[in-house]
Formats: sequence, structure tokens, C-alpha cells
Amino acid sequence: MIQPDLVVSPPSECEVDGLPSGYGSRDSILRPGAKRDWKRRRRGHLRRIDSCSSWDPGHTSAEAGKEKEQPSFGLGGGVSMRCSTVLAILAGVLLYLVLGAVVFRALETPREEGTHMHLQDKRRDFLLNFTCVGSDDLEMLIQEVVDAVGAGVDPSSNTTFVSQWDLASAFFFSGTIITTIGFGNISPKTEGGQLFCIFYALVGIPMFGILLAGVGDHLGTGLRKTVAKIETLFLKWRVSPTIVRVISAVLSILLGCLLFVAVPILVFQRVEGWSLLESAYFVVITLTTVGFGDYVAAPMDYFGENLAFIDESSDAQSGKLHLDPLLDQQATLYVHQSAKRHEGLFLREAPKATGRI
Repeated sequence: MIQPDLVVSPPSECEVDGLPSGYGSRDSILRPGAKRDWKRRRRGHLRRIDSCSSWDPGHTSAEAGKEKEQPSFGLGGGVSMRCSTVLAILAGVLLYLVLGAVVFRALETPREEGTHMHLQDKRRDFLLNFTCVGSDDLEMLIQEVVDAVGAGVDPSSNTTFVSQWDLASAFFFSGTIITTIGFGNISPKTEGGQLFCIFYALVGIPMFGILLAGVGDHLGTGLRKTVAKIETLFLKWRVSPTIVRVISAVLSILLGCLLFVAVPILVFQRVEGWSLLESAYFVVITLTTVGFGDYVAAPMDYFGENLAFIDESSDAQSGKLHLDPLLDQQATLYVHQSAKRHEGLFLREAPKATGRI
């Protein structure tokens, strides 16, 4: 009996029985490393290099009856935020502002009211003890003192004039402008000074920002190298990569807090004679570039330390700006790893082509 010819269909373009193109077929002669490449790809170390690389897992999942929602990325490479999320965050910020207003009002109003009552008592006692001074004359004197304080003059000083606009103080003030700290303890009062301050800030702030970009680049490089060394050390101990990233981030934050917060607090507490709370308050307000100006270190006595701390606060902000992309990069890595795991599921769920005999 003559056996009928067996008609075998050509191998599938992508996979035959779960094997890549070329493995177990005539193509394996042309590419003897197909089996090794396939095994490495199954372990996640090699991407598909043959024609299957153009295979869209989304279409396969649709054919299998399952839909895959791909993550949405914004223009900056991060996951885009939905409008509902933005509105929720806005509501949270507004609630946080209301909470701050209520707490500060409850904490500060009693002291303000007590100070006002004490001032009224002192004014009344003065008029009773010095009957030759009229109420209107005292009011005029008080107004003159208030105007002098607003102009930056110390009303408790003697007849010898001591300017707050000496070279050291003016240099310190210029530093608070370009660093956007703006303590506000001294400020220009003349029209010429205010006009010059406008143009000085418009030119100086971008110039200092360029300097911070360069300094922050070096700080960011150092931080990344430190994080890489920490991760390498823990990976040698067979620690989970996720735990390693968390530990490295925590250690980096603790190191930054030690250098930029703890040490300056102790220094200003000793130099200025402040309490620990006052020193911590000044350091945090300065580092965050809020700069209320109610606490300012004496620029004449410790000019070098103050200028170094202002520059340090700017470097801390710059280091933070260059540490944030590192954390964003790790978060993006998690997203891509998750997407890759889902893609692997789709590869396993894909229908397999079989030969016809």
C-alpha cells in the first residue's frame, strides 16, 4: 500500500508549541543558538530578537477575550494624574490650609490679646505718672517710633548712628535676594532701592539657579553613587531589591537631615544663644526658603557662618531637586517591571499554533 504524502504546514511565524521561531525547525540550522536564546528569554534576561518582537500582546489578549489597560504616561514620562485625583488633592490642600488657620489662630490669638492689654496698661500708667504729657503728644511719639522701626532704625540705640546697611549687612541682604529666602529684617525703603531690587532679583535669581543646577548635578551624582553602593552591598546579602531601595532611600534622607538640619541646629543654638526650639525653627524656616525674618542670626558677628548656611540651604534644595528624579526613576522602574510581568502573562496566554498532519 502506498502511504499518502504527509502535508506539514510551515512553522508558525512566531511560536510553534511554545518555542520561538527557528527552534525545532529548519531555521535552527541557520541559528544554532536559538534554544539558548529562548531559555534566556524565558528567564527575563533577553528580549525577543526575531520577528515576534513586533507582536502586540494587546491584540493577543483581545483575541483571548481579555483586555489589558495600558498605563497612561504624561509628557514628563510619569504616570498622568486624572482630574478626579487633582480635585481630591486640591480639596486636601484646602482642608490643610483651613486646619492650619484654625490651629494658628487658637495658638497665637491669646498671646496677641495679652500683649495688647499690657501695652494699654503701660500707656495709661505713663499718662497718670507724667501728667505734663498729653495723650496726643504720646500718640505722636509712638507713631514716630513705629515709623523708625519700619525704616530699620533701632529705637533703643543712643545718639550714635549705626547703619544697618553696612557692607556686610548689604552683602547678606543681597544673598537673601538671589536665594529667594528673603528674611525681611531689612529691606529697601527708597524708590531707587526698590527699583534696583526688582532688576537685581530678576537677574540674580536665574544666575544663582544656574549655579545651583551645576552644584546640584554634582550632589545628585554623589547621591546616586551612594545609593548604588548601598544597593550593591545589600544585594550581596541576598536582600530583596524592593527592600534595598527602601533602605537606601531612608539612609539618604537621614544623611541629608543630619548634614542640613541637625548640625546647623546645634551650631546656631550655641552661637546665637537660642533655645533648641528656636534654633530648629530658624533652621527649618531658612532651609525651606520661607524666611519670615523674626529670627535672624547676627550678620556682623558671624557673617561667614550665616552666608555658609544660606548657601547650604540652597544646596539642600538643589540636592532635593536632583534626588527627586532618582526616586521618580525608581517608581517608573516599578511601573515598567509590573508592565513586563503582565506582558509575560499575555505571552503565556497566547494561542499556540500547531502543525497539521
